[in-house]
Amino acid sequence: MPESVEQANASLRLVPAVERAVRLLDLLAAAGRPLPLAELTRELQLPKSSLHGLLATLVALGLARREPDGLFGLGLKPLQWAEAFSAQSDLLRSFDAHAGSFAELEPETVMLAVLEGDQVVYLSCRQGSRPLAVNFRVGGRFPASCTSSGKAMLASLPDAQVRDILGTGPLPRMTRHGVQTLDALQEQLALARNRGYAIDDEETAQGMQCFGAPIHAARQPNSVGAVAVSLIKAGLTGQRRDQIIAAITELARRISTTLGG
Repeated sequence: MPESVEQANASLRLVPAVERAVRLLDLLAAAGRPLPLAELTRELQLPKSSLHGLLATLVALGLARREPDGLFGLGLKPLQWAEAFSAQSDLLRSFDAHAGSFAELEPETVMLAVLEGDQVVYLSCRQGSRPLAVNFRVGGRFPASCTSSGKAMLASLPDAQVRDILGTGPLPRMTRHGVQTLDALQEQLALARNRGYAIDDEETAQGMQCFGAPIHAARQPNSVGAVAVSLIKAGLTGQRRDQIIAAITELARRISTTLGG
């Protein structure tokens, strides 16, 4: 499982004020909507007076904003940081340079993801012209065991490390097609290692199929990311499927080459 702020604090001496600010910003980001002070106080278990001062500071610095109705949400400063991260990331630059080079992928939604703990986080998404049941967005997260990109990255890890990340309990499922046990997932990962790509067969959403391939970089034993393509399963012919798989694996290869992998 990913290390929590509390676990990190136990092993490393953190500055309390910074730790509280990050927890607050994480909560505002995860909520997807502005939150009232009372809910923030309850979720963070901080004194209302301390939280009020922290919010006032974050609002003044542009990291949070206060709505006219008194609710609190993220400010614009995190967006500036996200844009700066994009400009400095070789992985993102390479994805942007190569993702539009494949006619086979043009009508489909193509994503770039990294592994963070037991989840995938999407760094970039090139929306296709065909509507999907899932709205992939930058910064969005899904359980790694449900997605083709997550499986592609997990397949680059030793089985023992996968077990450490996911634990031994039941795996999260987004649909009835989702894999339930670690043993069943390990079988899928073994196939992905041999094939060079992983499959999400209606595990993220009903009627949707995704194919993901890992990205490798110089001097990195494990993958540093993955690219994936999502499409409607209905009407997908064997020939079209082969074209999609060939294109997404070649996209991963080109990005890996750019990164020295």
